[in-house]
Amino acid sequence: MRESEAKSKAILAWSSGKDSAYALHVVRRSGKFEVVALLTTVTDPFARVSMHGVREDILDLQAARTGLPLIKVRIPAPCANEIYESAMADSLEPLRDEGVTHVIFGDLFLADIRDWRIQQLAKVGLEGVFPLWKKDTGMLAREMLADGLEARIVCLDPAKLDPGFAGRAFDASFLEALPDQVDPCGENGEFHTLATAGPMFSAPIIAETGEVMEREGFVFADVRLCG
Repeated sequence: MRESEAKSKAILAWSSGKDSAYALHVVRRSGKFEVVALLTTVTDPFARVSMHGVREDILDLQAARTGLPLIKVRIPAPCANEIYESAMADSLEPLRDEGVTHVIFGDLFLADIRDWRIQQLAKVGLEGVFPLWKKDTGMLAREMLADGLEARIVCLDPAKLDPGFAGRAFDASFLEALPDQVDPCGENGEFHTLATAGPMFSAPIIAETGEVMEREGFVFADVRLCG
């Protein structure tokens, strides 16, 4: 049996941000799983990645440059928990039947979210994998940058972080400017990112930041592809 055939098949929960992008890089580097696809929740009325607000054409380009097929779980807005859970199950069950056994997440330290994911996956006979779990987020943020990851702040909670950070690059100067109470990876929901370059991509994604707006209590930077 060849090595690739011996690996467990997995999909990766792709948020379009730095944590899921780096989780893909870490898992590929480890060689422990055969990652066969990305899975992303898209808020259908807006054609944008849920929570992050990333345009669907950028999401498509991200997937293309990872070399992996993209499965989109389309949900309404607003979306009740039972609708979300049903949509996810409908997407995951066929993958399980095709031999997928694991779903990889970029979660860092929120135990309640991790436990909920594990419970939901168990309902459809899958297991969760958390390659970044419990890493020191300050060290992890700098490790990401050292490995060449580039990202931009596309969404933030203005109750936790000044709106002026929207649209900024996720880089060393950004980390230095963060208030002490803000997690360097935004794991408490302070901010969300769009990954645009790094070892998980075949080529960088060239984009520009447009309008910054507030919607439903969050501040979004609208990033568009250049050209």
